[in-house]
Amino acid sequence: MSTVPAAVLWDMDGTLVDTEPAWIASEHELVTVHGRGHWGKEDGILLVGQALPRVAEILQTRGEVRLEIPEILEFLISRVEAELQKSVPWLPGAYELLTEITQAGIPSALVTMSFRRLAAQVIPHAPAGALGTVITGDEVSAGKPDPEPYLKAAADLGVNPADCVAIEDSIPGVASAEASGARVLAVQHFVKIEPTPTRSRTDSLTRISLPDLQRIARGELIDHLAAQ
Repeated sequence: MSTVPAAVLWDMDGTLVDTEPAWIASEHELVTVHGRGHWGKEDGILLVGQALPRVAEILQTRGEVRLEIPEILEFLISRVEAELQKSVPWLPGAYELLTEITQAGIPSALVTMSFRRLAAQVIPHAPAGALGTVITGDEVSAGKPDPEPYLKAAADLGVNPADCVAIEDSIPGVASAEASGARVLAVQHFVKIEPTPTRSRTDSLTRISLPDLQRIARGELIDHLAAQ
């Protein structure tokens, strides 16, 4: 008997682990030292979920950062990497849900726009055997919102993306997952995620269990934000 969902495809930053504060702090430091000197919350939100080369481009233009793209990427990645080396900040409910999925024999994939060296800080701390494949931003030709990362993850696991549930927290990430054909559970964290007739939403993974993901995979809608 086939499993439902066939796989769960996880975004990393802001979905599985709470690294968005580290990213925003590194962006603020970068613009303060090498750019226009001011980088507000609204600026940082624009970068959530974007492919890292695109993040660097926005920092060059909007933040007036006077560094080349590779220098910007190294600045940001090295600082977030240092924070992850101190501790991996799992978001509430994420580790528990990943464990429940793994114990049920359902494969998971990590689908992140962070580079491999950052994912490598998180992978060893995941439940044993949880992640069947890892897709990172430096290993795809087109990052989110393009569907390539999610299509590649499903292909690596040998499943149809339409039979998968993707868990995301950003607008580019949701767009990428939906374009791949996957069912989507959007976790509204830093960025407002608008409702659609087919998009499930929650404000915390503490409110989500495997039976909820199975309902989403079958085409049912879960929306914990509808009444807000």
